[in-house]
Amino acid sequence: MANRLAQTTSPYLLQHADNPVDWWPWSPEAFEEARKRDVPVLLSVGYASCHWCHVMAHESFEDETVAAYLNAHFVPVKVDREERPDVDAVYMEAVQAATGHGGWPMTVFLTADAEPFYFGTYFPPEARHGSPSFQQVLEGVVAAWTDRREEVAEVAGRIVADLAGRSLVHGGDGVPGEQETAQALLGLTREYDEQHGGFGGAPKFPPSMAVEFLLRHYARTGSEGALQMAADTCSAMARGGIYDQLGGGFARYSVDREWVVPHFEKMLYDNALLCRVYAHLWRTTGSDEARRIALETADFMVRELRTAEGGFASALDADSEDADGRHVEGAFYVWTPGQLREVLGEDDAAFAAAYFGVTEEGTFEEGSSVLRLPGDTGPVDAARVADVRARLLAAREERPRPGRDDKVVAAWNGLAIAALAETGAYFDRPDLVERATEAADLLVRVHLGEVARLTRTSKDGSAGDNAGVLEDYGDVAEGFLALAAVTGEGAWLEFAGFLLDIVLEQFTGEGGQLYDTAHDAEQLIRRPQDPTDSATPSGWTAAAGALLSYAAYTGSEAHRTAAEGALGVVKALGPRVPRFVGWGLAVAEALLDGPREVAVAGPVGGELHRTALLGRAPGAVVAAGEGPGAGAEFPLLVDRPQVGGEPTAYVCRHFVCDAPTTDAGELAAKLGG
Repeated sequence: MANRLAQTTSPYLLQHADNPVDWWPWSPEAFEEARKRDVPVLLSVGYASCHWCHVMAHESFEDETVAAYLNAHFVPVKVDREERPDVDAVYMEAVQAATGHGGWPMTVFLTADAEPFYFGTYFPPEARHGSPSFQQVLEGVVAAWTDRREEVAEVAGRIVADLAGRSLVHGGDGVPGEQETAQALLGLTREYDEQHGGFGGAPKFPPSMAVEFLLRHYARTGSEGALQMAADTCSAMARGGIYDQLGGGFARYSVDREWVVPHFEKMLYDNALLCRVYAHLWRTTGSDEARRIALETADFMVRELRTAEGGFASALDADSEDADGRHVEGAFYVWTPGQLREVLGEDDAAFAAAYFGVTEEGTFEEGSSVLRLPGDTGPVDAARVADVRARLLAAREERPRPGRDDKVVAAWNGLAIAALAETGAYFDRPDLVERATEAADLLVRVHLGEVARLTRTSKDGSAGDNAGVLEDYGDVAEGFLALAAVTGEGAWLEFAGFLLDIVLEQFTGEGGQLYDTAHDAEQLIRRPQDPTDSATPSGWTAAAGALLSYAAYTGSEAHRTAAEGALGVVKALGPRVPRFVGWGLAVAEALLDGPREVAVAGPVGGELHRTALLGRAPGAVVAAGEGPGAGAEFPLLVDRPQVGGEPTAYVCRHFVCDAPTTDAGELAAKLGG
């Protein structure tokens, strides 16, 4: 019999709808039930493409004996962290504070007042490696709840008080300047892996936002070291196993320093951020490899993540069925020499094995290898590579596919819109701009809908129940602003302004600090507030970037002031932890550069407009259009006539404007192109 999760829209919750565990979704009713029965709440948080979430579900939540014990002694609550990042953030902070580490699945025991008192992540079915079994944990919690309730209440109260006391110390003393960005660059240089690119050791995550900062810093200062780190990191990832050498797109992270073996799940947000980074790298250097990776990643998103409604799905699973019908990680992607021979024949298989680094012993499990480009094959026959790649891809299409998490997350779709709009514009791919526009239409139609507030998720064209958080507002505004620049349609600027006004009204506190949830959102044990960029820009830095761009487009003092207030935190964190505030540093570069305002009185898609979009000046905003109505679409185009009837570009920054130009070469020079 299905449990209450069968009524939800989250693919992760639906994966647990047939568990014998009597799951509840996060709701006041679940806590009311715990109060009524006088039992603790078991909170289990995960997401659809999380490998160890699947393992724990299979070992424990599908086990009738464990389920019967859970149902008798707890109210079990299941949360999709991608639907409720606020719930996830608050309890993850508690888990990390208590245990020194975190991760998913996250397992937290709560009182009926939602106060946590015992924590963990994955618990095995039998005790091992010093970790108790899940059943032992459950019995221990029940014993404490029954016999030592006062102690439980005291622990819970202490944890909540500790969390409440962690108010954020933000910069406060103004905006990050030359000194802070230079120190941030120095910090990144210290953590840079000269041998393999990227930062830090294993596991190694794609540092898309740090690379964005490095490219902007190079554009503003000419720092060759910054460009070198960015370019070498991007090249190492492009040639590694973290990049899908057949189908395009990036896996979540590399388990090793060398980018050889990935954790195979593919997330929309990584691919959106990286697609944009490679497009910007091409804009900076003209690298053919960067162009190829940007386009292949864009095509991957459209081909494999686009939903029937025009949005983009959240993720592809790491796991799929192998040839023996077992559900294992990476099965869809890896190859043995024997499998190559089966598809390609003896000669081409030997060529492919050398080209893609497939060995007899293998780089992954059971003698299989992750395809990569080890680069020691000498000059290669491009036509032969293309033929081999096409045949392998066709054969791979016959394999059982990884599962797809079909929910549409507003923030991540905002990132995808920005990436596809810019990639389409740079490489003359109007189809990509169309896909970006369709996703933006879906967000307006379904996620804004009747309520005029952003909803976090949708599935199959229906909005979910959860309110948008700050990152949704910031990233969707960023996507809309990029779309406005590329299409010349001022409606997207208006929609961005609408979202950013809500940021000012509902998410902004004193002294420029921002909160992850709205003033009128559900009250949790602590109001989440995290300015650090991890896998995606934090809501804080995403909002700062969009506020700054919007102010450049409109001249709005309120939005610029809010952006500067928010950047105080980057002044504080940038020099100390540059890897974890990469997008904040990228926004700081835009502020230091102006950002420049470019108005093109001329046709959308014309030479001057394209030149403006290809300018490298950090965070420059571009408005294009002609005719009497152009100023109504974009304030930047008001009173900007064409000179001598020719398309004309105007470049301004810091309240000062250059002389207008009709010459594309001159415009490119003004924008660092």
